Amino acid sequence: MTNANNNAGVAALTICEALLLALNDAKILPEKEILGVLHDAAATHENAADAGDNTEMHKAVATLINGIIAGGNSVRRP
Repeated sequence: MTNANNNAGVAALTICEALLLALNDAKILPEKEILGVLHDAAATHENAADAGDNTEMHKAVATLINGIIAGGNSVRRP
């Protein structure tokens, strides 16, 4: 992957995390729903990896999303 693609991916991830935080802060989406979105996204990539379509990339993306869930980066916890 090129640096431009890496930079675009990091930018997209940062924007998405900021949007999830803003949706939670504005009480538009509760933490449970935000975590549901993240779990669905991870599952999509896990299923794609199991299907054999660009397996390593999908596994890496699922691992990254699951790390975000575990780290609590997309919801503010007191």
